[in-house]
Amino acid sequence: MPQIPELVFAMLACAKIGAVHSVVYGGFSYEALASRISDANSRVLITADGGSRRGKKIDLKSIADEAMKRSPTIEVCITVKYNGLDVNMEAERDFWYHNLKSLPIASSKCATVQLDAEDPLFILYTSGTTGKPKGMLHTHGGYSVYTSTTHRMAFDIKPADCWWCAADPGWITGHSYIVYGPLINASTIIMYEGAPNFPYPNRWWQMVEKYGINILYTSPTAIRGLMRFGDQWAKRHDLSSLRLLGSVGEPINPEAWRWFYEVIGNSKCPIIDTWWQTETGGFMICPLPITPLKPGLAAQPFFGNEIGVVDDDGNAVAVGEEGKLVIKNPWPGMARTIMGDDQRYAELYWGDYQGKGYYKAGDSAKIDQDGYIWVIGRMDEVLKVSGYRLGTSEIESALVSHPTVIEAAAIGLPHELKGNAIHTFVLLKEGVVGDKVLQDELKEHVANELGKIAKPEDVTFVDSLPKTRSGKIMRRVLKARALGLDEGDLSTLED
Repeated sequence: MPQIPELVFAMLACAKIGAVHSVVYGGFSYEALASRISDANSRVLITADGGSRRGKKIDLKSIADEAMKRSPTIEVCITVKYNGLDVNMEAERDFWYHNLKSLPIASSKCATVQLDAEDPLFILYTSGTTGKPKGMLHTHGGYSVYTSTTHRMAFDIKPADCWWCAADPGWITGHSYIVYGPLINASTIIMYEGAPNFPYPNRWWQMVEKYGINILYTSPTAIRGLMRFGDQWAKRHDLSSLRLLGSVGEPINPEAWRWFYEVIGNSKCPIIDTWWQTETGGFMICPLPITPLKPGLAAQPFFGNEIGVVDDDGNAVAVGEEGKLVIKNPWPGMARTIMGDDQRYAELYWGDYQGKGYYKAGDSAKIDQDGYIWVIGRMDEVLKVSGYRLGTSEIESALVSHPTVIEAAAIGLPHELKGNAIHTFVLLKEGVVGDKVLQDELKEHVANELGKIAKPEDVTFVDSLPKTRSGKIMRRVLKARALGLDEGDLSTLED
């Protein structure tokens, strides 16, 4: 669905009646939607006729229709009439949202179903290194307690606050800090369907001034994107209502941090830089408004969380040394399992470090002499692009599904705006000539398969890929070569 109130209504309605919801970001393709429907055995699909972006209408119902052709479990599709697109409606399956109240089975009374704290609340899919997205399962009690507590304390929430989390409910940030956390805390929330710089780069600052927004929580990608237009667009508006700023999705570079703090916050709004994941449910590392800040770091663990930076055996590394970020104790908001795969969940997140029971975050980090945690980035084969997680295997599989491609590898390289940009290396079938036309065709093919967020920045045609003797592509070698860095130990290379 687009980012409209009916999306939040649907999520809360599911929670009220004890149904498990699985929200899929509206920018994904029908294949991505169908795979998530299939994994969760979803019976009801709620969508809209369309959304809008940069003044253009986006046909969402057609994407839903294509997904349902591949999804035999769907029995009912409910469609919100939003932007007036002419859409296909199948009898006995498709229902207009606005007509539901006239159905014979409709009632104005709906009792809240009493549930156990550990009953499932929602599934949310996050990319994995194996290609198949992981359906993280969160429960009612712990998740609600944790999101509301982290939101209230990290951002010093007051009764009169106007809170804007500039994310999409289709991602965990939107689940936790647009819907559940803020509404449990009775915050006034802002939702906005549209781009930060349309029709002009002052769109966000215009909204802050118009609605008296007190707290703005957004991503480094959005900050960098607006920063490139200079200071004047922001200075056209009165931003004095702001008292706190927040960052989420990826480590924020110091230059963007300073611009956000000085230009948007007028050097008076602390920046609450948060580190957490779909799997954690809520903030794990973040400052409080009274914490002395350093540009570009996530600061210290939230109350009750014991965070470590360790080596491969789970031993703490020295101060200032890079290591693997771990969480040493359980917390209320943690995902309880991967949908339908308890064993995978146990092995993937809790199986390393000599049986010490540490949660493996998959990020590298270091702790400085003041005890502040600096999160550096992903250590596995999941790319962070504009704050969104994409599995390399998903991108590679999309490329190989093109009739000209026999093999592919994907890596993330630093990008000024996106944080990381997708660069791909492709082996073509014999007799196929790689040229600019085919490069563009492959980029569009990935976008059509996975959604525009996964569109590669670059496609490079190669004769071979660096592999281990067991056939595993060594993406770190490709990344090192692309960046002109030391390629490290190549002893396991096949050739």
